[in-house]
Amino acid sequence: MYYEIKDFKHLEDYKLEILFDNGKRGIVDLKDYIKKGGVFSRFSDIEYFKKAYINKEFGVLCWPDEVDIAPENSL
Repeated sequence: MYYEIKDFKHLEDYKLEILFDNGKRGIVDLKDYIKKGGVFSRFSDIEYFKKAYINKEFGVLCWPDEVDIAPENSL
């Protein structure tokens, strides 16, 4: 099943509290994404990471330069 992200809040470091369209909420730590390399190596710059936003059309977490994480990978 696919759920869209409706809202999120940056808590600390790489931790985000995420609210899904079905009302479920959870906390995710995305620090390990840095280890994935590629576009995610940019997360090593915490200021870049803090530029996260929600693509309202698709309900996914995004960052500048078309970096995104689908909701099914967020929690």
